[in-house]
Amino acid sequence: MSGSGTASLRVTRSAEVYARALTRLPGGVNSPVRAMKAIGRTPLFVDRASGAEIIDVDGNRYVDWVCSWGPLLHGHAHPDVLAAVVAAAQRGTTFGAPTAAEVDLADEVARRMPAVPMLRMTSSGTEAAMSAIRLARAATGREKLLKFSGAYHGHVDGLLAEAGSGLATQALPASPGVRLAATQNTGIVPWNDAAAVRAATDAHEFAAILCEPYAANMGLVAPVDGFPELLRERATANGALLVFDEVITGFRVARGGAQELTGVSPDLTIMGKVIGGGLPAAAYGGPRELMERIAPAGDVYQAGTLSGNPLAVAAGLTALRMLDESAYARLAGTTEALATGLREAAASASVPVTVATAPGLLTVFFSAEPVRDLAGAQNCDLDAYGAWCRALLARGAYPPPSQFEAWFPSLAHGPEHVERTVEAAAAAFASL
Repeated sequence: MSGSGTASLRVTRSAEVYARALTRLPGGVNSPVRAMKAIGRTPLFVDRASGAEIIDVDGNRYVDWVCSWGPLLHGHAHPDVLAAVVAAAQRGTTFGAPTAAEVDLADEVARRMPAVPMLRMTSSGTEAAMSAIRLARAATGREKLLKFSGAYHGHVDGLLAEAGSGLATQALPASPGVRLAATQNTGIVPWNDAAAVRAATDAHEFAAILCEPYAANMGLVAPVDGFPELLRERATANGALLVFDEVITGFRVARGGAQELTGVSPDLTIMGKVIGGGLPAAAYGGPRELMERIAPAGDVYQAGTLSGNPLAVAAGLTALRMLDESAYARLAGTTEALATGLREAAASASVPVTVATAPGLLTVFFSAEPVRDLAGAQNCDLDAYGAWCRALLARGAYPPPSQFEAWFPSLAHGPEHVERTVEAAAAAFASL
């Protein structure tokens, strides 16, 4: 499959900024996927955004299906969120002291997630994941963790591990600089592989079983029927804590996150993205008896200068309070309308794809068969996906520039944005 007509994009200014960025930032970006290397092009530099659209420094306008990788459930620059941030900033941007709004945000989370009556805020999902694992090890007195191949839980040394075999194996570091000792207590099994989970939990005593309840870092791969229940049962039988990483799914796929959709209650929950309303914020939480092990209530140390930052708390609280049942119904409707249109466009062009969805999440896999795990995602036609993405960009639609990332529909996306995107996708499919 071949080219995509990217010449129609004006990229002069982006190219100039990228050339400068390469001299000051590693790879010219501050987070790897922004570089767009996976789709065979250089990055576009954004100038501004509003609602469901972004405009780059060359003046190109796009329907944005990345939405900052998930935080912007209400779209860009929502006036209520902006007003809350401005009002908070006028009172001071950070205090290094507690505020009442932090308690309000914890109350809002507890109302939505019964499994999280108490939480601790952090500034990033990586920090929250690291802290939750530390707590799980302290609570169980064990070292080993079980995670799933293709799952990303931040750039913590012990969680940056490659996939092993079908049984839990000693994991190898996935990045230079990560010591082998940091990953030797991390076991890895394939997602959706019940037999591998049973074998691993029969053979090892784990501190935690850590998962994204809807895997979304190999593209969106939902759990097969019964798999979340199996994880709950095996964690309990093993004496391990079941830890849900809901950085992506939390407050996006449902009012109470994926734990509401699955009906499975974890022991600890990791949250991020939506909880900050577009500003840097994350959290981890669970029952009081676990969370009161955290200092200063208990002996497990964790701290952060900007944890519970008043601007992020204001944005997150405002964003959550606007998410009622009608909002989730609209989000699910937009997601399904987009998925239906993309499926039909691919079929019309005889391009074999499968489109996976959950409310507010979507992935177009360039595979004729449904994707159940990392191996299935890796077997997709990555070159075709890259060419298709380049063609979408040339036609004013901004998809995630990686087969292994999810699309993030928002409440700012309307029927006209879906229609424009499906038209662009149909032309892009036809160009392959």
